[in-house]
Amino acid sequence: MANRLPLLLLITIILLLIDLYIYKALLTLSKDETSTKTRRFKWIYWGYSLLLISGVFASIYLNLRLSFRAVTMVAFVLSFVSKVCYLPFIFIDDIRRFFLSKRKRNEALQEQAQSVEPEITTDKISRSEFILKAGLAVATIPFATLSWGIVSGAYDYQVKRRTLYLKNLPKAFDGIKLAQISDVHSGSFYNHKAVLGGVETLLGEKPDFIFFTGDLVNGQASEMRNYQDIFAKVKAPLGVYSVLGNHDYGDYHFGPYPSPAKEKNLSDLIQTHKNMGWNILMNENTSLKVDGEELAIVGVENWGAGSRFPKKADLNKALTGTEDKEVKLLLSHDPTHWRAHVLNYPDINAMFSGHTHGMQFGVRTEEFQWSPVQYIYKEWAGFYHESNQQLYVNVGYGFLGYPGRVGILPEITIFELKRA
Repeated sequence: MANRLPLLLLITIILLLIDLYIYKALLTLSKDETSTKTRRFKWIYWGYSLLLISGVFASIYLNLRLSFRAVTMVAFVLSFVSKVCYLPFIFIDDIRRFFLSKRKRNEALQEQAQSVEPEITTDKISRSEFILKAGLAVATIPFATLSWGIVSGAYDYQVKRRTLYLKNLPKAFDGIKLAQISDVHSGSFYNHKAVLGGVETLLGEKPDFIFFTGDLVNGQASEMRNYQDIFAKVKAPLGVYSVLGNHDYGDYHFGPYPSPAKEKNLSDLIQTHKNMGWNILMNENTSLKVDGEELAIVGVENWGAGSRFPKKADLNKALTGTEDKEVKLLLSHDPTHWRAHVLNYPDINAMFSGHTHGMQFGVRTEEFQWSPVQYIYKEWAGFYHESNQQLYVNVGYGFLGYPGRVGILPEITIFELKRA
């Protein structure tokens, strides 16, 4: 982590400059900058900012309790978003005051030349005060919204029921029930009981088989230590099938280059899948059999568009031996893989992904969905079709970064397989 220190120090300096800019603006709202109330505000404002920055550094560099790190990052995100929303109002006021002071100087010079006493005006509330107070009001909106997303959205698991129509689906599989979860990100959790509640909701649907489409952790296999017992309960009569996501390789913790620690971390994570009784597929396939009929379940390692995502999927290797299977279901974490490569394999009937989280923010109903993430990912939530191939993107079970969800709630998908 030492190589991150210069960047973190630069970010810290920028944050402190933003704090100073906002602090100076807030002082202008005070009628008396020497009052006890103003001095108290100074200590609270800078004490909170410095304590928060220290907490972020401690969370990164020290092996502190997950609950402390979660609370610190929550406070940081809420504070940062609110400050960013307030900055435009301060900037607008500074521009206004610049031109106003320039005009007043010109008027003062003209009055001095004409020996006219300047006119004294008293406003009940100045425009500057109005703009800054309006900015404060606006800044509370994201603070309140994001706070509500943490309190009510992070663990508000939604069951999405979908019908998956498949051409040539064997008769024995018609009406069978498949469940999908994705993007657990166990390193972000802070509520053991709520996570268990989501798993119980999944099991209450009594699926015949289950897919997990990657990102079990944020970067370290050890993040599953307190949650392995919960996800070991995720079982189904026909099995649980899983793949890796981009976070599972440890790049975000150990760096992009190979190392013994990174290799052991990946080995430990793969073993965690096995310990929970999940069938992890690493560019390979298996047959699902019901009443003598079969379909192929294919799982690949992560492949994501862009240079920062691992590209380890090998479809040719994964499909070897499935030539006689009329239905092939593919697990691949990143939905960009579908358009980039999977559509070139017309015998893959349906692909199941996650990865996007729906950005954990947006609007999603049965008839309409919107999120800023759609400007990054063409396929980001729900069903997509191209010729005879289908893709389903699950918006995730957990969360990353912002410890909550607004509008795009954690998802448990239940598919009923039907012959097209």
